[in-house]
Amino acid sequence: MKLLTAAAILSSAAAFAPTQSASRSTQLMSTIEAGVPERVAPDAGFMPDWEDRPGLAPEEFMQSDMGKPDLSGMWECPLTRWDSEGINVAEAQRMAKKVPHCPMEVRASSADNAKGAQYFADNASQIKQDLLKYGAIWFRGFDLMKSVNGYRDMYEALGIDPCLDPLHSSGLRKFASERDALYEEVNKPSLRGHYIGLHCESTAKRTAAYAAFVCFQKATEGGGRFLVADGAAILAEMDPKVLQKLYDRKIRISVSNLDIPPSIPGPLKEGIKNLVDVAVAPKFDMDLEMIYEADGKPGRLQAVESAESPINRHPVTGLPVWFNNAHNHARKLRDRRPCGVPEVGMTEVFYADTMEPLSLEDCQEIKRASEKHITALSMEPGDVLLVDNYRALHGRDVFQGDRFHAVSWFTWDNEEWRGDERRIVEKNGMNKMINGMMDWLPKDFESNQS
Repeated sequence: MKLLTAAAILSSAAAFAPTQSASRSTQLMSTIEAGVPERVAPDAGFMPDWEDRPGLAPEEFMQSDMGKPDLSGMWECPLTRWDSEGINVAEAQRMAKKVPHCPMEVRASSADNAKGAQYFADNASQIKQDLLKYGAIWFRGFDLMKSVNGYRDMYEALGIDPCLDPLHSSGLRKFASERDALYEEVNKPSLRGHYIGLHCESTAKRTAAYAAFVCFQKATEGGGRFLVADGAAILAEMDPKVLQKLYDRKIRISVSNLDIPPSIPGPLKEGIKNLVDVAVAPKFDMDLEMIYEADGKPGRLQAVESAESPINRHPVTGLPVWFNNAHNHARKLRDRRPCGVPEVGMTEVFYADTMEPLSLEDCQEIKRASEKHITALSMEPGDVLLVDNYRALHGRDVFQGDRFHAVSWFTWDNEEWRGDERRIVEKNGMNKMINGMMDWLPKDFESNQS
């Protein structure tokens, strides 16, 4: 078992090895076969102007108030709340069409800035109501959140409790300030040429209730807009026939690949699969099934999530929403836009009933409906996007230079929904290993395999 775990780690490390650097433009070489369309960054329906507001130097914005309690023993991410049975798709679309534009924008006045954290304490109840109504709130031009200290003051004034990232054990994010329950966003220079599609911070097993994304430093050489879209608006927009098909058939998502030589005898391949299933998969805190060659590639072993509905009712409001990460995970979309993920981390989306990858036509409809409702935010120092994680999806465009955004995840006020699990420190091993591996990559790493 230990030998296999080491082999899996070495395989991952090989996949992360740097290759020849590609152009910095958003049109990159394909990672697969010749004839695949040129990679182009998707459009957005709404694109606010940049304002070039100044921020603080890193040594200033990263200071933590050591007089405050250490929050590193935060709550575990709560279990996903599913209410997806018996949905009438036509009625769901009619309900979803009534929602206002997401996000709501709240711009700080001089009086608001003078209040500091008290502004959020005074308005906490209204902010929470608006969050349910709009799905996300963009706090723009607030000086308080230009630093880690002020950002923590903000969410504590709102009275929301931080929790672990749903994928904490996977190592996709490391802490920016662990004692302040603050994760670094995907700022790694090695992934600045990678477009992150729309997704909720969710798996079939765990989902954060809320998130607060903060900008401390915008990209120094351009790009890096933060993407947000309303899951209700996407649901209302989508072709009813495609939506009904996806709801009826459900979907499954593969989260990683391990390529085994196809010539290995069948019994040995099954042994490898069983060992990975026992030794590696549990480290990701997800309900995964190890399946060979689901995407048709000989010898490929994929870790696949359980079947889930692409439509879910919001746990509080009951509003039907598009609650699904296909825009980010579908291979047919990733292969047509800037992508810096190596093969071991390439994902795919399948129809759950047949385990066939989603068709190009269905992927294109998901793309169209999703991107029409993207607001590509020009977040600058001190800006925070507060997100209802069951309602709004988020992502990130490519950027140049250096960028520092961060995020905290929050659990439910409801004790039953929150659960009683505090942080399980045994999950840290995979997180530290993968983040250490990613930190070795050169700044302009891109996975251009052919």
